[in-house]
Amino acid sequence: MNILIIGSGGREHAFAWKLRQSKKIDKLYIAPGNAGTAGLGHNLEIDTTDFSSIRQAVLENHVDMVLVGPEIPLVAGIHDFFLADEQLKNIPVIGPDSYGARLEGSKEFAKEFMLKNNIPTAKYLAVHRGNLDLGIKFLESMQAPYVLKADGLAAGKGVLIIENLSEAIHSLQEMLNGLFGSASSTVVIEEFLTGVECSIFVLTDGTHYKILPEAKDYKRIGEGDTGLNTGGMGAISPVPFVTSEFMRAVEERMVVPTIRGLQQEGINFKGFLFFGLMNCKGDPFLIEYNVRMGDPETEAVMMRIQSDLVGLFEGVAQGNLDEKELVIDPKTAVTVVVVAGGYPGYYEKGKIIRNLDLVEASVVFHAGTRLEGRDVLTNGGRVLAVSSLADSMDEALSLSYKNIEAIFFDKMYYRSDLGFDLK
Repeated sequence: MNILIIGSGGREHAFAWKLRQSKKIDKLYIAPGNAGTAGLGHNLEIDTTDFSSIRQAVLENHVDMVLVGPEIPLVAGIHDFFLADEQLKNIPVIGPDSYGARLEGSKEFAKEFMLKNNIPTAKYLAVHRGNLDLGIKFLESMQAPYVLKADGLAAGKGVLIIENLSEAIHSLQEMLNGLFGSASSTVVIEEFLTGVECSIFVLTDGTHYKILPEAKDYKRIGEGDTGLNTGGMGAISPVPFVTSEFMRAVEERMVVPTIRGLQQEGINFKGFLFFGLMNCKGDPFLIEYNVRMGDPETEAVMMRIQSDLVGLFEGVAQGNLDEKELVIDPKTAVTVVVVAGGYPGYYEKGKIIRNLDLVEASVVFHAGTRLEGRDVLTNGGRVLAVSSLADSMDEALSLSYKNIEAIFFDKMYYRSDLGFDLK
């Protein structure tokens, strides 16, 4: 089987690494890929939303299945594009159509879906220019901190958490006036939930589902969860507080109602569902959906999946996922992300990465890299995701940190305190 992965980050490198282990794979293509994926398949210089070029590549390379990594092409309708094309419509796409992708593409749509299906979530109000007065009254009725979310995709930057009421009102007006472009033409004001966040991942064929290993990621740039939010500084799986009892509550209150709700709305959802939730004193509350795997959580999760990933994807495509076996390694997987100096603000690209060949017993997933001759260069804010599997969290972290110390590029930075809140 020939498979095309859409995307260029650590998530896509982790997918490629896992898919390469399958005996069902003939050729693997990644568009556009990075320096790491180049060693596992064929990188194709195609933008993730250039659907016509993707079409040409699929036909020319006799691709049998497409796995979509990032959310933007899903929200833009890549699955719909395939279904509308006579030559592509029978090629399975792992990822929802654009209507299903609204669960991530529109915060308002997602919150309405949660309420409609009785899924526990924070109180909210969707605000646009026409009901700004109502939005201000809603803020005044709440306790600090105040959570403001751009309704649409904003490259992970559309969420503001503000302590001061007058500042929150001012920020609401700024957002509605284009602070995040069209993404914040509608703003969702949310009640602030206190607890520990966790990511739950589900693979579904639209009817049946498999719950994948959970993970906890670390979004803040600084030690002790301080500083600006990033795309993710690391991840750990499993999560100690996710007991069988907690997981049963997640499945009963979130997973099952979500799958049922999708069916009732006629959404043929084939792909990954990410449940970003908050553990509030033992009770799970849903913060958000994503319609793809998280990054850097994927790098940790893939290390714990022992089953043939191609076989699971075949179950998604054929609608018989319930007949496929999912085997999960009980060991702990950790991912420590190494970033460019200055990230998530201004940072430089093009730094030579040295000593990758010295890494032992860890897997280095490339998140933002490119090849120039024989040199691997930095090509993004998040550069590498050094991932390890061991009998305990401390052992796995020690292994990743030891290998990171061997790697070098100018102004590299990483957090050395991952797991501090799980001990």
